Amino acid sequence: MALPELFLQELKLRNSIEDVASSYVQLKRRGRNLVGLCPFHNEHTPSFNLYPESGSFYCFGCGAGGDVITFVRRIENLDYMEAVKFLADRAGLQLPELGVDDSMSKLRARILEINRETAKFYHGVLKSPNGKVGLDYFLQRGLKPSTITHFGLGFSPDTRFALVNHLKEKGYTDDELVQSNVAVKTRSGKPMDRFFNRVMFPIIDLRGNVIAFGGRTMTDQKPKYLNTSDTLAFKKSYGLFAMNFAKNSGKEQLILAEGYMDVIALHQAGFDNAIAGLGTALTTEQAHLIARYTKEVVIAYDADEAGQKATARAIQLLRSVGLLVKVLSITGGKDPDEYIRSYGEQGPVRFKQLIEQSGNDVEYRLQKLKSDCDLESSAGKVQYLNGATELLSTLDNRMEQEIYAGKLSQEIGVERATVMMQVQKLSKRRHQTQQKKEFREFQQQTIGLKDQVNPDKRENFRAANAEEALIAYLFQNNDMAEKIRSVLAPEQFSTAFNRRVYESITDKMQHGLQVGLTEISDSFTMEEISAIARILAKNNAVAMGQHDAEEYINVIIEEKTKLNANDAKHAQTQEIQDYLARLKEQKK
Repeated sequence: MALPELFLQELKLRNSIEDVASSYVQLKRRGRNLVGLCPFHNEHTPSFNLYPESGSFYCFGCGAGGDVITFVRRIENLDYMEAVKFLADRAGLQLPELGVDDSMSKLRARILEINRETAKFYHGVLKSPNGKVGLDYFLQRGLKPSTITHFGLGFSPDTRFALVNHLKEKGYTDDELVQSNVAVKTRSGKPMDRFFNRVMFPIIDLRGNVIAFGGRTMTDQKPKYLNTSDTLAFKKSYGLFAMNFAKNSGKEQLILAEGYMDVIALHQAGFDNAIAGLGTALTTEQAHLIARYTKEVVIAYDADEAGQKATARAIQLLRSVGLLVKVLSITGGKDPDEYIRSYGEQGPVRFKQLIEQSGNDVEYRLQKLKSDCDLESSAGKVQYLNGATELLSTLDNRMEQEIYAGKLSQEIGVERATVMMQVQKLSKRRHQTQQKKEFREFQQQTIGLKDQVNPDKRENFRAANAEEALIAYLFQNNDMAEKIRSVLAPEQFSTAFNRRVYESITDKMQHGLQVGLTEISDSFTMEEISAIARILAKNNAVAMGQHDAEEYINVIIEEKTKLNANDAKHAQTQEIQDYLARLKEQKK
């Protein structure tokens, strides 16, 4: 049973899309609407559009769209009912006690229970005789018992069924263990421990839930690190290790390290603002999460080649969400953990000095470029200038471009105006390329070339456009639903997806309630809601009257008639003969 429309309307009223989205995105007003940098993909030019009148959003860059519930689902990585509860709590609303199908929410809650029990189990093993090898490893790495307890570190024993047997005794089913990814199926179909003979790092979300685990081998066994795969409770691309602690540190910046041990060592040394990714390269979602809690990030990745490549990627992502980025320089190829331990009691003081001395990301990247060029030669200078101006063209701040253009001018002996001319030329070209790309993507979606949600559109372009326009009209004119439904049945739509949307909204509108995306968001997937949001965005600036609606209806009926006639034209000869034979038989 769906949530009552009155409750959903109250939820929407108390959680306007503008208020909710502005907690995550810097928005600027543009006429009746608002724009900003999309929180769901990496971009430099704002393509995220928010429409307060319809309570919807749409990004013309990545195609993400929907209502306030969909926004929260995407940004917080929640399922439908969890997003509703999130917004209800935010607004002080009581969730109605109904028989809503929340099976996915219940399974997710069950997975979180399993994870919590698993973390307790691993921590208990670590402190038992069976976990001595794991405890010795942590102690040898310089961790204090209090630090081990603080992070809930553990050990998975060198057996295949210790955790499975423990959890099954607690009443959890085989399927639940596999769904949570603490176990995997054997060939016989029975669950087996996913982690064994590894030191364990529980991953905790911002609400204090254990959502996943990272396991590190203490031998040469591959892979060195093994992480929980994506589950209903966990997506690698969204979370950050130790952010649950770092967000409360009270520090003005966050330190982004590469691995779990680096972060734990930093926290132990007093740098409780340290965080790390979850075994993958930094993602757009993680960058946006960081931007919610700070304005400045110090990247403290390993000094090896892999660490430097990861640094280059992280800089771009962190800058794209408006963060000030600094880069820590650690000599000798050491990571933060090794560096702090190598100086003993002086380690924390030394590391603090490194942070204070860290330069911003532009200086770091310019220095990297310079080190690859022979500035004693003309060719080397040209190479450096080409790379440097390309870099400066990616900066959004004109003043910042001017400052570094001045430094380049002094370094190479070229007029600053000449440097800036090249920077502006490249900036303009980059901007135009991005605009063309976004327009091309939107155009392809519009004509149905890349429309995965409505694949019928490509072959029924005229009909699909009229259907979409009519759907947009109905969202703007709910009171016309009954009249339009009386002359246009859903079966007259040529595309299956638009037919579903039309049927869904008119069914609800005929009951006299105002219907927007929120009222139908439980009936469609997030991808489908995004497609509907695109329809609304495409028609947002179009003034539609009753005459227009009549034209859309005529086109829909006309195209459906053509389609039916075409089907008859292409019918098999035998089918036609059979049909004629039946008619002849009926006349007898």
